[in-house]
Amino acid sequence: MSDTTSATEPVLRSGMFAAGPLRFHRLGYGAMQLTGPGVWGPPKDREGALAVLRRAVELGVDLVDTADSYGPEVSEDLIRQALHPYPEGLVIATKAGLTRAGPGDWRPVGRPEYLRQQCEMSLRRLGVERIDLFQLHRVDPKVPADEQFGLLAELLDEGKVAAVGLSEVGVDQIEAARRVVPVVTVQNHLNLVERRWEPVLDHCAAEGLGFIPWFPVASGQLARPGGPLEQVAGELGASPAQVALAWLLRRSPVMLPIPGTSSVAHLEENCAAAGLELSDDQFAALDAAGARRAG
Repeated sequence: MSDTTSATEPVLRSGMFAAGPLRFHRLGYGAMQLTGPGVWGPPKDREGALAVLRRAVELGVDLVDTADSYGPEVSEDLIRQALHPYPEGLVIATKAGLTRAGPGDWRPVGRPEYLRQQCEMSLRRLGVERIDLFQLHRVDPKVPADEQFGLLAELLDEGKVAAVGLSEVGVDQIEAARRVVPVVTVQNHLNLVERRWEPVLDHCAAEGLGFIPWFPVASGQLARPGGPLEQVAGELGASPAQVALAWLLRRSPVMLPIPGTSSVAHLEENCAAAGLELSDDQFAALDAAGARRAG
Protein backbone atom coordinates (compact mmCIF):
# COMPACT_ATOMS: atom_id res chain seq x y z
CA MET A 1 0.00 0.00 0.00
CA SER A 2 1.45 3.36 -1.02
CA ASP A 3 1.90 6.20 1.44
CA THR A 4 -0.53 8.24 -0.67
CA THR A 5 -3.24 5.59 -0.34
CA SER A 6 -2.65 5.32 3.41
CA ALA A 7 -3.09 9.06 3.75
CA THR A 8 -6.23 9.37 1.63
CA GLU A 9 -7.87 6.08 2.64
CA PRO A 10 -6.51 5.40 6.16
CA VAL A 11 -9.07 2.67 6.90
CA LEU A 12 -7.23 0.36 4.48
CA ARG A 13 -4.49 0.01 7.08
CA SER A 14 -6.86 -1.84 9.41
CA GLY A 15 -6.60 -4.99 7.29
CA MET A 16 -9.24 -7.17 5.67
CA PHE A 17 -11.70 -9.59 7.24
CA ALA A 18 -13.73 -12.33 5.58
CA ALA A 19 -17.20 -12.92 7.08
CA GLY A 20 -18.69 -15.78 5.10
CA PRO A 21 -19.11 -14.46 1.56
CA LEU A 22 -18.32 -10.89 2.60
CA ARG A 23 -14.92 -9.18 2.64
CA PHE A 24 -14.30 -5.74 4.08
CA HIS A 25 -11.79 -3.75 6.11
CA ARG A 26 -11.79 -4.22 9.87
CA LEU A 27 -12.54 -0.60 10.80
CA GLY A 28 -16.06 0.31 9.78
CA TYR A 29 -18.63 2.99 10.52
CA GLY A 30 -21.74 2.78 12.71
CA ALA A 31 -24.62 4.95 11.51
CA MET A 32 -26.68 5.11 14.71
CA GLN A 33 -25.57 8.61 15.70
CA LEU A 34 -26.80 10.15 12.46
CA THR A 35 -30.34 10.26 13.87
CA GLY A 36 -31.91 12.68 16.33
CA PRO A 37 -31.50 12.69 20.13
CA GLY A 38 -32.24 9.33 21.75
CA VAL A 39 -31.69 7.70 18.32
CA TRP A 40 -35.11 9.08 17.45
CA GLY A 41 -36.22 11.15 14.49
CA PRO A 42 -34.21 12.91 11.81
CA PRO A 43 -30.84 14.59 12.39
CA LYS A 44 -30.69 18.29 13.09
CA ASP A 45 -28.31 18.65 10.15
CA ARG A 46 -29.38 16.31 7.36
CA GLU A 47 -26.79 17.57 4.89
CA GLY A 48 -24.11 17.12 7.53
CA ALA A 49 -25.21 13.51 8.09
CA LEU A 50 -25.05 12.81 4.37
CA ALA A 51 -21.58 14.37 4.23
CA VAL A 52 -20.36 12.06 7.00
CA LEU A 53 -21.50 8.96 5.10
CA ARG A 54 -19.90 10.10 1.87
CA ARG A 55 -16.68 11.04 3.60
CA ALA A 56 -16.54 7.65 5.34
CA VAL A 57 -16.47 5.89 1.97
CA GLU A 58 -13.81 8.31 0.71
CA LEU A 59 -11.65 7.34 3.69
CA GLY A 60 -11.85 3.67 2.77
CA VAL A 61 -14.76 2.53 4.93
CA ASP A 62 -16.47 -0.43 3.28
CA LEU A 63 -18.56 -1.66 6.22
CA VAL A 64 -21.48 0.56 7.22
CA ASP A 65 -23.61 -0.72 10.09
CA THR A 66 -27.18 0.41 10.72
CA ALA A 67 -30.58 -0.91 11.88
CA ASP A 68 -34.24 -0.46 11.02
CA SER A 69 -34.76 0.90 14.55
CA TYR A 70 -32.29 3.78 14.21
CA GLY A 71 -34.69 6.68 13.82
CA PRO A 72 -36.59 4.40 13.24
CA GLU A 73 -35.92 4.04 9.50
CA VAL A 74 -33.99 7.33 9.40
CA SER A 75 -30.49 5.85 9.29
CA GLU A 76 -31.28 3.47 6.43
CA ASP A 77 -32.93 6.29 4.46
CA LEU A 78 -29.85 8.48 4.90
CA ILE A 79 -27.53 5.71 3.74
CA ARG A 80 -29.50 5.28 0.53
CA GLN A 81 -29.66 9.00 -0.14
CA ALA A 82 -25.96 9.49 0.48
CA LEU A 83 -24.46 6.41 -1.16
CA HIS A 84 -26.88 4.82 -3.66
CA PRO A 85 -25.93 3.53 -6.20
CA TYR A 86 -23.49 1.89 -3.83
CA PRO A 87 -19.81 1.68 -4.72
CA GLU A 88 -18.51 -1.79 -5.53
CA GLY A 89 -17.35 -3.61 -2.43
CA LEU A 90 -19.39 -1.61 0.08
CA VAL A 91 -20.98 -3.89 2.69
CA ILE A 92 -24.12 -2.59 4.38
CA ALA A 93 -25.12 -4.36 7.58
CA THR A 94 -28.53 -3.75 9.09
CA LYS A 95 -30.56 -5.27 11.93
CA ALA A 96 -34.12 -6.12 12.88
CA GLY A 97 -35.68 -7.25 16.13
CA LEU A 98 -36.02 -4.09 18.22
CA THR A 99 -39.07 -1.84 18.05
CA ARG A 100 -39.29 1.80 19.10
CA ALA A 101 -41.99 3.70 20.98
CA GLY A 102 -39.97 6.85 21.56
CA PRO A 103 -36.50 8.26 22.29
CA GLY A 104 -34.39 5.79 24.23
CA ASP A 105 -37.16 3.16 24.15
CA TRP A 106 -36.09 -0.24 22.75
CA ARG A 107 -38.25 -3.38 22.87
CA PRO A 108 -37.39 -6.78 21.37
CA VAL A 109 -39.81 -8.36 18.91
CA GLY A 110 -38.66 -11.60 17.33
CA ARG A 111 -41.80 -13.03 15.80
CA PRO A 112 -40.80 -14.55 12.45
CA GLU A 113 -43.48 -12.68 10.52
CA TYR A 114 -42.26 -9.39 12.01
CA LEU A 115 -38.60 -10.10 11.20
CA ARG A 116 -39.54 -11.01 7.62
CA GLN A 117 -41.56 -7.81 7.27
CA GLN A 118 -38.66 -5.73 8.55
CA CYS A 119 -36.24 -7.41 6.18
CA GLU A 120 -38.51 -6.58 3.24
CA MET A 121 -38.80 -2.97 4.38
CA SER A 122 -35.03 -2.64 4.83
CA LEU A 123 -34.51 -4.00 1.31
CA ARG A 124 -36.85 -1.30 0.02
CA ARG A 125 -35.36 1.54 2.09
CA LEU A 126 -31.78 0.65 1.21
CA GLY A 127 -32.64 0.14 -2.45
CA VAL A 128 -31.10 -3.33 -2.74
CA GLU A 129 -32.26 -6.78 -3.80
CA ARG A 130 -30.23 -8.50 -1.11
CA ILE A 131 -28.99 -7.29 2.29
CA ASP A 132 -25.28 -7.96 2.73
CA LEU A 133 -25.37 -8.67 6.47
CA PHE A 134 -28.71 -9.07 8.25
CA GLN A 135 -28.42 -9.19 12.05
CA LEU A 136 -30.92 -10.22 14.71
CA HIS A 137 -30.80 -7.12 16.92
CA ARG A 138 -31.90 -9.02 20.01
CA VAL A 139 -33.11 -12.54 20.72
CA ASP A 140 -36.70 -12.05 21.89
CA PRO A 141 -37.20 -14.05 25.12
CA LYS A 142 -40.94 -14.29 24.41
CA VAL A 143 -40.45 -16.17 21.13
CA PRO A 144 -38.77 -19.59 20.80
CA ALA A 145 -35.19 -18.87 19.73
CA ASP A 146 -35.20 -21.53 17.02
CA GLU A 147 -38.16 -19.79 15.36
CA GLN A 148 -36.13 -16.57 15.15
CA PHE A 149 -33.03 -18.38 13.90
CA GLY A 150 -35.15 -20.38 11.47
CA LEU A 151 -36.50 -17.22 9.89
CA LEU A 152 -32.93 -16.01 9.35
CA ALA A 153 -32.16 -19.32 7.64
CA GLU A 154 -35.19 -18.86 5.37
CA LEU A 155 -34.09 -15.36 4.35
CA LEU A 156 -30.61 -16.71 3.60
CA ASP A 157 -31.98 -19.60 1.51
CA GLU A 158 -34.27 -17.22 -0.40
CA GLY A 159 -31.36 -14.94 -1.28
CA LYS A 160 -32.83 -11.94 0.52
CA VAL A 161 -29.72 -11.73 2.70
CA ALA A 162 -26.13 -12.72 1.91
CA ALA A 163 -25.01 -13.41 5.48
CA VAL A 164 -26.43 -13.52 9.00
CA GLY A 165 -25.25 -11.99 12.28
CA LEU A 166 -26.42 -11.83 15.89
CA SER A 167 -26.32 -9.06 18.49
CA GLU A 168 -25.96 -9.08 22.28
CA VAL A 169 -25.73 -12.86 22.62
CA GLY A 170 -23.78 -15.33 24.73
CA VAL A 171 -21.83 -18.35 23.58
CA ASP A 172 -24.74 -20.75 24.15
CA GLN A 173 -27.04 -18.60 21.99
CA ILE A 174 -24.42 -18.36 19.25
CA GLU A 175 -24.06 -22.11 19.10
CA ALA A 176 -27.82 -22.64 19.26
CA ALA A 177 -28.21 -20.31 16.28
CA ARG A 178 -25.40 -21.99 14.33
CA ARG A 179 -27.24 -25.30 14.56
CA VAL A 180 -30.01 -23.66 12.55
CA VAL A 181 -28.31 -21.04 10.34
CA PRO A 182 -24.72 -20.10 9.43
CA VAL A 183 -23.64 -17.11 11.52
CA VAL A 184 -20.71 -14.93 10.42
CA THR A 185 -20.68 -12.06 12.96
CA VAL A 186 -21.63 -11.19 16.53
CA GLN A 187 -22.25 -7.61 17.64
CA ASN A 188 -21.93 -7.10 21.41
CA HIS A 189 -21.07 -4.21 23.73
CA LEU A 190 -17.31 -4.16 24.26
CA ASN A 191 -14.62 -1.53 24.66
CA LEU A 192 -11.55 -0.85 26.76
CA VAL A 193 -13.55 -0.66 30.01
CA GLU A 194 -16.63 -2.77 29.11
CA ARG A 195 -15.25 -6.31 29.13
CA ARG A 196 -18.05 -8.68 30.17
CA TRP A 197 -18.39 -10.06 26.63
CA GLU A 198 -14.71 -10.97 26.30
CA PRO A 199 -15.48 -14.71 26.59
CA VAL A 200 -17.75 -14.28 23.55
CA LEU A 201 -14.97 -12.43 21.72
CA ASP A 202 -12.57 -15.28 22.46
CA HIS A 203 -15.17 -17.80 21.25
CA CYS A 204 -15.63 -15.82 18.04
CA ALA A 205 -11.86 -15.77 17.51
CA ALA A 206 -11.67 -19.54 17.98
CA GLU A 207 -14.55 -20.08 15.53
CA GLY A 208 -13.51 -17.47 12.96
CA LEU A 209 -16.58 -15.27 13.52
CA GLY A 210 -16.35 -11.51 13.24
CA PHE A 211 -16.91 -9.60 16.49
CA ILE A 212 -18.42 -6.12 16.06
CA PRO A 213 -18.04 -4.12 19.29
CA TRP A 214 -20.69 -1.46 19.62
CA PHE A 215 -19.93 1.73 21.61
CA PRO A 216 -16.24 0.98 20.93
CA VAL A 217 -14.52 4.18 22.06
CA ALA A 218 -15.99 4.59 25.56
CA SER A 219 -13.11 4.88 28.00
CA GLY A 220 -14.49 6.57 31.13
CA GLN A 221 -11.99 7.49 33.77
CA LEU A 222 -9.11 6.01 31.77
CA ALA A 223 -9.20 9.14 29.58
CA ARG A 224 -8.94 11.54 32.52
CA PRO A 225 -6.00 13.98 32.59
CA GLY A 226 -2.93 12.00 33.52
CA GLY A 227 -4.72 8.68 32.98
CA PRO A 228 -3.32 5.78 30.97
CA LEU A 229 -5.17 6.64 27.77
CA GLU A 230 -3.97 10.23 27.82
CA GLN A 231 -0.43 9.05 28.56
CA VAL A 232 -0.32 6.67 25.60
CA ALA A 233 -2.05 9.21 23.38
CA GLY A 234 0.65 11.73 24.27
CA GLU A 235 3.39 9.25 23.46
CA LEU A 236 1.89 8.55 20.04
CA GLY A 237 0.70 12.05 19.20
CA ALA A 238 -2.85 10.72 18.97
CA SER A 239 -6.19 11.27 20.68
CA PRO A 240 -7.58 9.03 23.47
CA ALA A 241 -10.34 7.88 21.12
CA GLN A 242 -7.79 6.81 18.53
CA VAL A 243 -5.83 4.90 21.16
CA ALA A 244 -9.00 3.14 22.36
CA LEU A 245 -9.73 2.03 18.78
CA ALA A 246 -6.14 0.93 18.24
CA TRP A 247 -6.41 -1.22 21.38
CA LEU A 248 -9.52 -2.89 20.00
CA LEU A 249 -7.94 -3.60 16.62
CA ARG A 250 -4.94 -5.19 18.29
CA ARG A 251 -6.98 -7.09 20.90
CA SER A 252 -8.15 -9.68 18.36
CA PRO A 253 -7.88 -10.29 14.61
CA VAL A 254 -11.66 -10.83 14.46
CA MET A 255 -12.43 -7.44 16.06
CA LEU A 256 -14.40 -5.15 13.74
CA PRO A 257 -14.95 -1.76 15.42
CA ILE A 258 -17.68 0.51 14.02
CA PRO A 259 -17.19 3.90 15.70
CA GLY A 260 -20.06 6.24 14.99
CA THR A 261 -20.21 10.01 14.82
CA SER A 262 -22.22 12.80 13.21
CA SER A 263 -19.09 14.92 12.71
CA VAL A 264 -16.78 14.73 9.70
CA ALA A 265 -13.85 15.85 11.86
CA HIS A 266 -14.46 13.06 14.39
CA LEU A 267 -14.95 10.58 11.56
CA GLU A 268 -11.57 11.48 10.09
CA GLU A 269 -9.97 11.16 13.53
CA ASN A 270 -11.52 7.73 14.09
CA CYS A 271 -10.49 6.45 10.68
CA ALA A 272 -6.91 7.57 11.23
CA ALA A 273 -6.76 5.17 14.20
CA ALA A 274 -6.37 2.32 11.68
CA GLY A 275 -2.76 3.37 11.21
CA LEU A 276 -1.93 3.69 14.91
CA GLU A 277 0.46 1.06 16.22
CA LEU A 278 0.66 0.35 19.93
CA SER A 279 3.86 -1.06 21.37
CA ASP A 280 3.67 -4.26 23.40
CA ASP A 281 4.12 -2.26 26.59
CA GLN A 282 1.46 0.28 25.63
CA PHE A 283 -1.04 -2.43 24.76
CA ALA A 284 -0.35 -4.32 27.97
CA ALA A 285 -0.67 -1.20 30.11
CA LEU A 286 -4.00 -0.24 28.51
CA ASP A 287 -5.29 -3.80 28.73
CA ALA A 288 -4.46 -4.04 32.42
CA ALA A 289 -5.90 -0.62 33.22
CA GLY A 290 -9.13 -1.38 31.34
CA ALA A 291 -9.48 -4.75 33.06
CA ARG A 292 -9.02 -3.16 36.49
CA ARG A 293 -11.62 -0.53 35.69
CA ALA A 294 -14.04 -3.13 34.35
CA GLY A 295 -13.50 -5.32 37.41
